[in-house]
Amino acid sequence: MIVRSKAPLRISFCGGGTDVSPYMEERGGVVLSATIDKYAFASLRFRNDQNITVQSLDYDIVAKYHVDDDLEYNGELDLVKAVLRNMCDGNKQGLDFFMHSDAPPGSGLGSSSTVVVALIGLIKHWQRLPLTSYELADLAYRIERVDLKIKGGMQDQYAAVFGGFNFIEFGRNSAIVNPLRIETDIINELQYNLLLCYTGRTRLSANIITTQVDNYVRKEAEVVAAMDELKDITIDMKNALLQGRLDDFGALLNDAWKNKKKMAKQITSSSIDMLYETAREHGALGGKILGAGGGGYLLLYCPFDRKHIIAEQLEKRGGQVVEFTFDYHGLQTWEVRP
Repeated sequence: MIVRSKAPLRISFCGGGTDVSPYMEERGGVVLSATIDKYAFASLRFRNDQNITVQSLDYDIVAKYHVDDDLEYNGELDLVKAVLRNMCDGNKQGLDFFMHSDAPPGSGLGSSSTVVVALIGLIKHWQRLPLTSYELADLAYRIERVDLKIKGGMQDQYAAVFGGFNFIEFGRNSAIVNPLRIETDIINELQYNLLLCYTGRTRLSANIITTQVDNYVRKEAEVVAAMDELKDITIDMKNALLQGRLDDFGALLNDAWKNKKKMAKQITSSSIDMLYETAREHGALGGKILGAGGGGYLLLYCPFDRKHIIAEQLEKRGGQVVEFTFDYHGLQTWEVRP
């Protein structure tokens, strides 16, 4: 038997950064996001011995272990090791893991966290573990942020597990996922007007988040004010989306981007600014870099009669326009029997 899983990557419209400690514990955070048809995939195959192999197609790495090995965190496939240490302690079954993602790490779509969710989903399915969606997302968060001490927020794990359009509230080590009931016509129109552009470079989000956290801990007035304003904008964007005020939604993306850039200097760059200003000059109402910033994907809201022009201008300047649709299912697992 083979067990497979897939978990969707996400677009964060607004609020990213307010889901990071210690801001979320002290002031509370909110994020508006939606999952898309780009995925992290994982497969689990059973062996007749007590060896464990892990093959990452993204990194072109194959690692081999024994079930009794002490899986030391050394920078190679630590996400997999952490999942195994948390969920397979005492396991004597030989296993083969295969993983790949539709977007590279550092792209701003939450790919690393989504891989962890996909791996946990495999083992949950195999062992028939009675984990709720909240428990699964929280475990993914703890593995990545507590065990491995990788800097980042809470939104990615919950988006990947639940899927769809969500308004997520963050408090002291907790999250509440509020699924949004949006009319189909509004979603179709939003899809029609959004443009996703790869900037051509990835970045290490942990470095940017470290700077952001340090700025907040020092209580830099501009940073704290920008994060508080982002929360208000996130609520306004959620309301605009539910009510179908999509031009307002696009304009709020621009307001959010202005505030996000105040949180850390590395969030933007000359090349990102060039692409964003090009889009604005040709009619985009607003947009933002996804994830922590510094590279990855640029999301833009464009009037329908300007979208093709904006896409053409971005590609002339080195951007890569990527087609996508929204995903509503969240984490999925299934079995393949020969």
